[in-house]
Amino acid sequence: MLIKYIIIIFKYILFTLIFFSFSLPANSELSVEEIIKGRKALFSKNYSTAKRVQTFATKGEFDKAKTLMLEMSENYKSLIEYFPENTKEGFKTEALPAIWENKEEFNNLMNKSSNDMIELVSIIENSDDIKASLGKLMWGNCKACHSKFRAQH
Repeated sequence: MLIKYIIIIFKYILFTLIFFSFSLPANSELSVEEIIKGRKALFSKNYSTAKRVQTFATKGEFDKAKTLMLEMSENYKSLIEYFPENTKEGFKTEALPAIWENKEEFNNLMNKSSNDMIELVSIIENSDDIKASLGKLMWGNCKACHSKFRAQH
C-alpha cells in the first residue's frame, strides 16, 4: 500500500516538474501583470481544489483526495516565486504589503502549507476526525494567510 502512494507521489512530482519546465518561463521573464494574474490563478486553483479534497475525503475517496493534496502542495511551493518586489500593486492584486514586509514569514507559511498537505496525505485515511484534520492541516493555513496577507474583499 505504501509503495502505491510513493509511486503516485513520484509520478505527480515528475509530471509537475515537466509541466512547469515547459509551460512557465522564469518569473523574471514574465510581466507584472502575468505574475499577479498567475499567483491569483494558483490561489484560486488551490481553493477550488481544497473544496474537492473536502468532498472526496468526506466520501472516503482517499486516492482522489490525496492526488489533489499533492497538487496543492506543489502549488504552495510555486507561489513563493510569485511575489517579486515589482508586483506589490496593480491588476487587482489582493496581496497586502505585509507579504513584502514579512517575506520570510510569508515564505515559511507557504512552505508550511505545502508540508501540511504532505502530512495530510499520510494521515487522512486513518484519521479519526476527517473534518478536524482538514481544518487543521488545510483550511487553517488558508485562514492564516488570508488574515495577515490578503486584503478584505
